[in-house]
Order: sequence, then structure tokens, then C-alpha cells
Amino acid sequence: MAPIRSKRPPEPPTILIIDDDTDARRMYADYLRASGCVAFTASDGRSGIDKTNDLCPDVVVLDLAMPRVDGWTVLKQIRESSWTEQIPVVVVTAVGETRDNAFRMGCDAYLTKPCVPETLWQQVKAILRWQEVRSHRGLQRPLAT
Repeated sequence: MAPIRSKRPPEPPTILIIDDDTDARRMYADYLRASGCVAFTASDGRSGIDKTNDLCPDVVVLDLAMPRVDGWTVLKQIRESSWTEQIPVVVVTAVGETRDNAFRMGCDAYLTKPCVPETLWQQVKAILRWQEVRSHRGLQRPLAT
């Protein structure tokens, strides 16, 4: 008789929110946690880079306009590191007319502020579904050019 295998529920996705706006960070983190995610936050680009390297989250939510180390630098470092290059990045920003540059730099989705948490969650879910499909098919994320 074959052993009974208990089917463990999947691990909740880990999301890192990098945004200097305290209210936005809290709002997105609370909503994602209520939706079943594990959410971490970083209040600036430097700590965001460090947490991305430490956590290797399933998705990074990134603001572009931040003091000290901006989101552009964070995105560039995520894409240049072999440890983090495959992590999907959702840019959520109030910076106007940056969509094309953000995609050229390697973001996977782009949302403009103000952005309601439900819209962000729908985008994150779509990315997580795509990750699942890619992992089953052995596909890799195309490299940014």
C-alpha cells in the first residue's frame, strides 16, 4: 500500500514593498497581508536593495521617486544581480512619463499613483500566475536590454 501523502498548502507569496511614502507602504502591505501574502516593507532604496537580497521575495513593488537611493537604481541593481534578476518588479509611481523607460530597465508591470490596493493585488496575482506557468514549463525571464 502506498503511503498517504498529505498535500501541504502552498506557501503564501512574499512581497516586498519599497516606497518612501509611509501611508502607501502601510496601505499596500496591509491589503496584501489581508489577501494572504507575506508583506515586508522598506522605506528607501538602500534598505530595499538589502531586503531584496536577504528575502529574495516573489514580487517587488517599487516606487521610483525616493530620496537617497531612487527606484531606478534599485531596479538596475535587481536586474544586474544573478541572485535577484528573476524577481518580478511592479513599479507603482507618481512620476509621470516614465513607463517606457521603466520597461526598458526591466520592470514587469507599471502602475501609476494614486493606485488602489485592489489594482496592485490584481497585478501581483497575474504575475504570480505567470511565474507558476513559467516554472512548470522551465521558462526563464527574458533579460532586459
